[in-house]
Amino acid sequence: MVAVDEDPVRHPLNVDADGIDRTPGPDKHPYYAQLAASDSGVLPVIRQVGGEWLPALLICRYDDVRMVLRRQDLFSRSAAAHADQVDVSGTMLGMDGAEHAAVRGTVKDSFTKPAVSELRDTVRAAAEAQLAVLVAKDRRADLVGDFAVPFALNVISDLLGLPEPDRAQFRRWGDMFMGTADLTRAEAARSAEEMGGYLWQQLDGRRGCPRDDLMTRIATAAADQPVDVQVKLPLSLLVGGWETTASSISTFVYLLRTRPYAGHDHAWDYLLAHPEAVDGAVTELERLHSTSNGDEMPRRVMADVTLPSGARLAEGDIVIPSHDAANRDPRVFPDPERMDFGRNPNPHLSFGYGPHYCVGAHLGALEVRVALALLLRELPTLRLAVAPDEVRWKQGHAILGPAELPVSW
Repeated sequence: MVAVDEDPVRHPLNVDADGIDRTPGPDKHPYYAQLAASDSGVLPVIRQVGGEWLPALLICRYDDVRMVLRRQDLFSRSAAAHADQVDVSGTMLGMDGAEHAAVRGTVKDSFTKPAVSELRDTVRAAAEAQLAVLVAKDRRADLVGDFAVPFALNVISDLLGLPEPDRAQFRRWGDMFMGTADLTRAEAARSAEEMGGYLWQQLDGRRGCPRDDLMTRIATAAADQPVDVQVKLPLSLLVGGWETTASSISTFVYLLRTRPYAGHDHAWDYLLAHPEAVDGAVTELERLHSTSNGDEMPRRVMADVTLPSGARLAEGDIVIPSHDAANRDPRVFPDPERMDFGRNPNPHLSFGYGPHYCVGAHLGALEVRVALALLLRELPTLRLAVAPDEVRWKQGHAILGPAELPVSW
């Protein structure tokens, strides 16, 4: 078991004394860059789960993180369920090996790069429709609530085939489900139960009346899985599909509108002059400012092992692979804290790596690129309607992003 110092570092790195992650903005903790550049790249930490502080090891160097993410035989997700701050039991996020592959295989063909490329026109139409709602707000609006969330929620809901009138309820459920503070765990369980009941009705209806949607595919292909797994598959796709995308859109707009770049006062102005750089800008912003708050989910070490860095781990250790640290490893990313829209290659780990690579990564990346390109083209004067330090960021939440982003144009 991991030895804990008398005054160990708390994880996530911005956690307060009350156990709530109070990340103040989009910038990552300076420890990440320091740890990634260090000789060991392994930091003993403690994290609060279910009212208890559990010891773990934060893995920070790029090659080490990739190994932890790739080797399910040595680093088990299912065996680390007790160390999860968000209850992912019954979802592919909490599974290993053949069980994980079987559940993921139910939906993975819908999210491959070729499959997602066929959705480009659909995604663009959804973004344009929501932009029309935004501009109707008379030159001032909340980019989160009036554009990013409904746009991302509509894309994944359309793919699943969920009725439009029911979608507003999902944001309330999702915010509770993704809470990481102990005080919200009861709310998270209740929201998961409510969402689960609704989604089971949808799945049951598809079995009697199939449609051309992803819910029908899940109802058919996952019929031999336990009820809990069947329900939590669309649940995880739905919540993950809109939360991460919406938070990325709003976070990236905030950054582009507040950070200088390449001689411009704001990176937004650079992209107005170089629209061809949007794709590279999104990739670099994903590297530096991932919206996953608190690193990757924990793994349990299944046998004594030596990482590529030479660090030794013992069977039974709980490890937390940090993509935010790995994305700053100077061995892979020269001058890692410098924002470089032309960085090539840019093999960041913000979507994970190996078997648990984010199944919706291609769709989410497409949505963010389409949204930013559309906002730049149609609302070039878009800017924050409040001072940058007045923007409120979500607290005690697994996904980092603004609670709201007041903008004007």
